[in-house]
Amino acid sequence: MTHPSTNDDGAVTLVIPESMAGERLDKALAALAPAGAGLSRSRIQALIEAGAVRGPDGAAAAPRARAQAGQTWRVSPPPPAPAAPAPEAIPLRVLYEDDALIVIDKPPGMVVHPAPGAESGTLVNALIAHCGESLSGVGGERRPGIVHRIDKDTSGVLVAAKTDAAHQGLAAQFAAHDLERSYLAVCWGAPHPGDPRLRGLPGLSVEPGGWMRLETQIDRHRADRKRMAVCASGGRRAVTRFRATEIFGPRVQEGVGGAAALIECRLETGRTHQIRVHLSHCGHPLVGDPVYGRARPVRRGALEQAAAEALAAFPRQALHAATLGFRHPITGRELRFSAPPPPDMAALIAALRGGAPGPEAED
Repeated sequence: MTHPSTNDDGAVTLVIPESMAGERLDKALAALAPAGAGLSRSRIQALIEAGAVRGPDGAAAAPRARAQAGQTWRVSPPPPAPAAPAPEAIPLRVLYEDDALIVIDKPPGMVVHPAPGAESGTLVNALIAHCGESLSGVGGERRPGIVHRIDKDTSGVLVAAKTDAAHQGLAAQFAAHDLERSYLAVCWGAPHPGDPRLRGLPGLSVEPGGWMRLETQIDRHRADRKRMAVCASGGRRAVTRFRATEIFGPRVQEGVGGAAALIECRLETGRTHQIRVHLSHCGHPLVGDPVYGRARPVRRGALEQAAAEALAAFPRQALHAATLGFRHPITGRELRFSAPPPPDMAALIAALRGGAPGPEAED
């Protein structure tokens, strides 16, 4: 039997013996890991989900993979993180604040909570500095106050808790999907209820007012663990409602067509990358999305040159959490907050409309 080895970078190399052939890979690796390495089965499972367990060909392990005799696996735990995030005096655009919670308009480019590779400059670092001791330990040491999150390059409205009671009350509303979440996005092409391809998509139905409702299962992508994907079975239920509010470029009958569209999305569930995955699944990925979409050539004459260039050059997914409505977890009062798109997305929309970019939003 080959003994495990630990590399200088902290990675552990494990070889599957004949006696473990056919076992679940996570179980076999946990049994082979050296004592004191902190590689329990649950830890191995988390590392597999994160793409940190790789085989001899460099491919990431699948969550339900079976061990094969003679295979060599490299387990690469991330370096230990600090016990708690440090406060950082980062300016925040506060939409509302009281003793129980704070609502902010997150700018694009800001990570919500510390993670490997993004230990500083996060919203949590800023909240700790802004809220002080009132945020300490609420919801966990590494992500205090965080009830939900939006992607680094997605902007918009986000609520954080300042007390345990507020955290529990908000978390219950998110778990029950008992709140209002509305997003604005710019996508390639224009989804329309009259599109026969969309009407034939499993899980998609048409509702009054031009709304389309897509219900699928979403899970980790089998080949790329950093991506999510619509799956035929397993995963978690995901429901998105969406409609085009403006279509840019020539259309054909019944409004079908267009080079791009401004769309409104409403979440019934809140899965990782849900809107990005669902719109890509529909054939209308978000403009600028580096993971689920790519720039499309705009047919000559479909848009003015400035608009076509703005579409091609947009550097992030064009997605903004525009509205968040919920019940105050302490007082029970109905609250609703909205924020306009940030300057870069506002400029993109203005270019598509054929006008000059509007003034930048004030800090």
